[in-house]
Amino acid sequence: GTDGEMEHASALIHTLRFGNHYRKAVGAKSYLAFTNIRGPANAPVMIPLMHKADEGMRSHYLTIHFAIPDAPAHDEILVALGASIGGRPHHRIGNRYEDLQELGATNV
Repeated sequence: GTDGEMEHASALIHTLRFGNHYRKAVGAKSYLAFTNIRGPANAPVMIPLMHKADEGMRSHYLTIHFAIPDAPAHDEILVALGASIGGRPHHRIGNRYEDLQELGATNV
């Protein structure tokens, strides 16, 4: 909420205790995409998504958008997790790894 600081929520979620438990629960291997915002109730929340085992799989680059009309209160912290059962249907963007090779990246 508006009485809190960004660091309060970051201290809760940017830890191995949080991330490792979430990854284990969903069978994920990649890092967790995240976003931090500070705002009043009904502030827009946007959660970036990616493939749970391959952060370079572009078909799974999605964003969940939502708002909760009565949360967070001024003295609350809202933590939301996002997940999907698959990527975008009929995605047409290329393979990130092939693009990196074409650009001459050495750490592909």
